[in-house]
Amino acid sequence: MRIIPIALFLAGASPAAHALDQNPWWKRVRTPEPVEVIVTTVNLGGQPLDMVFEKGPRHNHPLMAIWVEDLQGKYIQTLYVAQSIAKGVYLHGDPSTGRWLPGPVRRPATLPYWSHKRGIQAEDGLFIPSQAHPMADALTGPTPKGNFVLQTQVPELSPRKFRVLMEINQPWDWNQHWYNARFPGDREYMTSAQPALVYEALIDLDSGTSEIEMKAIGHSHWSGRNGELFKDLSTLTTALNISERVYIKIPEKK
Repeated sequence: MRIIPIALFLAGASPAAHALDQNPWWKRVRTPEPVEVIVTTVNLGGQPLDMVFEKGPRHNHPLMAIWVEDLQGKYIQTLYVAQSIAKGVYLHGDPSTGRWLPGPVRRPATLPYWSHKRGIQAEDGLFIPSQAHPMADALTGPTPKGNFVLQTQVPELSPRKFRVLMEINQPWDWNQHWYNARFPGDREYMTSAQPALVYEALIDLDSGTSEIEMKAIGHSHWSGRNGELFKDLSTLTTALNISERVYIKIPEKK
């Protein structure tokens, strides 16, 4: 997995930039803030796919996973997942020395819809990667600080019609419905507050459409107890403003 600041493309100063398209579409898009370019390697022979994330007014270092399913909802492949989830290690996970240091943390409430779809149960029974069995580096990266473009590929054997999903969660974003004493004793809920949001885009590679909006379709279980999708979004407030706009662009396959 590579993260390439967009400024390197504009300045032409990075060797990595020259290995990519010399005139990618995002060089021609005016944005009010810097854009990170995240490159993950799923299958270099697959269909190129870009996901564009424009942060909203309540964006504050959310964690997210992005993956592909078929039209029947069967999981195909993760395209990107936040490094702390993929490795089971949080940057500020160990306070034992009096200072916050990286340490192992398991938070099943963070991205439960993705983790149950992925369907790999760790040694402690949780459906999230562990420090002992982390995910491949090619699919992970630090949490983007703001606007970003994920440049990746859909696996080569995927169907021509499929779904791209994103699950996103921002801890500690309480509201009047999801308040900190709503589920007394539920420690996993306390790490999540408003549950993770799930976005979806339906992709048809034969439609001729090159830009598809991602729409919120529900939220995950508030403490990650299962992989159910709850379609009622009426209780979510600031969580809906973590992103301003998320959409998929389909570059031409070379």
